[in-house]
Amino acid sequence: MTQSLAPASVDGPAVRSSRPRRVLRAVAVLSCVPYLGLKAAWIAGSRVGIPEGSPLLDDRLAMAVINGVSVLLDSAVIVLALVLTRPWGLRVPAWLLAFPVWVATGLLAPIMAGFPAQLVVRAFGAGESPGKEPFLDEWVFAVVYGGFIAQGLALGGLFVLYARDRWGYLWRGRVGDLPVGVLGPAHRALAVAAAVLALLPLTLHALWACGVTAGLSEGRAADRGGDFYVLEAVFVVFLVAAVAGGVLQAFRRGRALPVSVPLGLAWVGSGAVACWGGWLSLASLGGAGNIADRPTPLMSLAYAGQMLVGLLVAAIGAYSFAERSARAERAAA
Repeated sequence: MTQSLAPASVDGPAVRSSRPRRVLRAVAVLSCVPYLGLKAAWIAGSRVGIPEGSPLLDDRLAMAVINGVSVLLDSAVIVLALVLTRPWGLRVPAWLLAFPVWVATGLLAPIMAGFPAQLVVRAFGAGESPGKEPFLDEWVFAVVYGGFIAQGLALGGLFVLYARDRWGYLWRGRVGDLPVGVLGPAHRALAVAAAVLALLPLTLHALWACGVTAGLSEGRAADRGGDFYVLEAVFVVFLVAAVAGGVLQAFRRGRALPVSVPLGLAWVGSGAVACWGGWLSLASLGGAGNIADRPTPLMSLAYAGQMLVGLLVAAIGAYSFAERSARAERAAA
């Protein structure tokens, strides 16, 4: 029997002020300070944490622009932390909140998974290529990525608590309980399209993670090290997660699974591959720099392909939520 999806009340629950929420909010805000401080110093012309010979010193104007964008993106974490913990945050339109949280999830999740794995790999003596030019001092990576991990954990916890209060009724039950009409043929077609499009980037990232250099630029192939292999393996994991989440939802597979499982896979996986695919695609458009370091056509196809996969899977999840929400409102009327 299909479980009722009606919310507990028409007006929705209030955001409960609690010690865990206050602690998570403080962690989210404070974890932004080191990163924002470094970026502000670099914009002002400081070279703290940047060694001699770093490519970052080649184009000061481009560095200032990129750092300015980074400051805006990380400042959004503070805004999100407030939205997720204040009563007025419940009045924010769902799409206006969900999109930046999805982007934040997509950008932070690979760092949260990859950086600890890279530290483990380095502990066994397999880090970056010994011949690679220094990019930043090692302590900068520890400070910045440590802050990102803290931001991801704090924002993730706050969003789960917020979403439980506002939309918890949408992920009750199991996959087999989903009404047949929630996802139709068009969305099964989207899932199939995402799975097919994922084949190329998935294959390339898997090959690169295993040491194959086919399709890599000359500079990228020469600079491979443990960090590179971990990053490629992380892309493989998130591509699989995105496709699995989309297929499980669209075809109602794994009927005994809680609905939160495919939704979680689709949310995190689609965000990671779409946002990083988009970021790397934009970076590949730059014409400056050593020609040996410019992305090859296959690298560009991999980035663009994973971005499209993420967007398709996100569309399936968004429609599923919208349809279940509409059914809940009709049931409550």
